[in-house]
Amino acid sequence: MQTFFTDEQLQDPGIERANEILRACVHCGMCTATCPTYQVLGDELDSPRGRIYLIKDMLENDRPADEKTVKHIDRCLSCLACMTTCPSGVHYMHLVDHARVHIEKTYKRPLMDRMLRWTLARILPYPGRFRLALLGAKIGKPFRGLVPDVRLRAMLAMAPKQIPAVSRNDDAQVFPAEGVCKMRVALMTGCARRALDTDINEATIRLLTRLGCDVVIAKGQGCCGALTHHMGKEKEAHGTAAKNIRAWMTEVNGEGLDAVVINTSGCGTTVKDYGHMFRLTDMAEDAAKISTLAKDVSEVLMQLDMPARAEPMRVAYHAACSLQHGQQVKTYPKDLLKKAGYEVVEPSDPHLCCGSAGTYNLMQPEISAQLKERKVRTLEAKTPEVIAAGNIGCMIQIGSGTEVPVVHTVELLDWATGGPKPRKMDAG
Repeated sequence: MQTFFTDEQLQDPGIERANEILRACVHCGMCTATCPTYQVLGDELDSPRGRIYLIKDMLENDRPADEKTVKHIDRCLSCLACMTTCPSGVHYMHLVDHARVHIEKTYKRPLMDRMLRWTLARILPYPGRFRLALLGAKIGKPFRGLVPDVRLRAMLAMAPKQIPAVSRNDDAQVFPAEGVCKMRVALMTGCARRALDTDINEATIRLLTRLGCDVVIAKGQGCCGALTHHMGKEKEAHGTAAKNIRAWMTEVNGEGLDAVVINTSGCGTTVKDYGHMFRLTDMAEDAAKISTLAKDVSEVLMQLDMPARAEPMRVAYHAACSLQHGQQVKTYPKDLLKKAGYEVVEPSDPHLCCGSAGTYNLMQPEISAQLKERKVRTLEAKTPEVIAAGNIGCMIQIGSGTEVPVVHTVELLDWATGGPKPRKMDAG
């Protein structure tokens, strides 16, 4: 794609990177075939190619974002299926992230939009605040039909039936390996799963220590920054990300780390991009180090000797977009489940998003609901006994649309290697 940025514009590193990405695009349109929003809405501007043209026009002309551009960029899930499909290697993620920063700086959203985004950015990344919000939503959930704004209704609907107790396993400490220590890893405890589903981190710790890992819960870590990053709130995203980098580098410079293990793939995609996010700062070297160490839990488990003792069970595996497209980790979770002894099936069109996508199901509930309905339908068509996924957002989204238990992949692997049966399966 031909671009016309001035030399002065190209002095901005963000514009320089956008220019590289735009020039790689040959506007072939292959991305439209795998874009969920294009399939649902049928609008060229709701495809990666259409959004690229909008971003190019906005940045090239150095103008504030307008309502039309914002609408179509906001509708993007950042599922990154387009990056898997693209034959030219267009790094759409960096381009749309830059566009969102530009929008945040130059576009004045309607008051309700600003209030909702402000609220989400100041609640969801903080487990304590999130728990209080979930409690309030649980109380208000029976009355959500009286709420006029569809997004507020979606937030109330998100409230779980039960809010789990705080897990002390998320406190800073070290869980020693059982037997000979093969690896020393830090576990990212995150934010949303600490409020919504504490079983995930607990199962991860049991599984990793059982397989020979010292598991470090580093002091000072927190939200990965993905939520605010995808809102274009660059300063807030970098602030929370920097805390993680410092926390994990303290361990690297102490007893050392073989990996930073991440069991929520949405977080993993962002942490693996810390090197790019901080490339122009004095934290560039440390950020690049953490990006190199960052591994999805399935990547680490593939390096360990895991016995196969699972009860015969039909498991439908849902591939989270952030894992299969964002990190290009496609087969490891399925390989591990099969190795453990489970029968693994996949839905049709496994590359398509379930509609969760961070806060997308809250900010774009109508489109999200259509994507959820399709994903649930294709999963249930495989008649599974349980559905497994590697991302808390996907688990909540899919679980709200089916009676089939939805658990994290590590919960099934933990069960197969001597841990307890996942509680959500007993509840089902």
